[in-house]
Amino acid sequence: MILKPQADEYAPFAGTYVNLVDTTDVLGLLARSKDSTYEFFSSMSDERALYSYAEGKWTFKQVLGHMIDTERTFAYRAFAFSRNNIELPGFDQDVYVANTDFNSQSIKDLADEFKATRESNLCLYRAFTEDQLNREGIASNHRVTVRALVYMTAGHELHHFNIIRERYL
Repeated sequence: MILKPQADEYAPFAGTYVNLVDTTDVLGLLARSKDSTYEFFSSMSDERALYSYAEGKWTFKQVLGHMIDTERTFAYRAFAFSRNNIELPGFDQDVYVANTDFNSQSIKDLADEFKATRESNLCLYRAFTEDQLNREGIASNHRVTVRALVYMTAGHELHHFNIIRERYL
């Protein structure tokens, strides 16, 4: 069990993600949502996956690509901070999405990539010791603990599914 982080363990903006996680079984949540997220996106046609709810907003493919980018970023930060207290640069989601072409990829390939990324991250997160979970570093000029990053991973996915339900479906 990974205890939920306190508010002083992450940047204020990350509270949006952490507060969406209403369980202490965050690893179980990540494992379950891996499958449900995979099913949601992989069952979608490529035509449907190019839908965006407004001009200039991301398509389903771009949302999923962004979720993969963010998951990798949070996991790398957790990995690096679990090994050493260091500082890492920020992550500008708009720059990342603008500098790839998720829309040219099949939604099935993106769903497979999400599932593989999550599976890899679950292996990493399960291996952390209590000491490693409490280690910290600086990311985007804010102190963050490893355990906060695990919760942020789960909450970020929940955040995007809330947006999908509200604006895309």
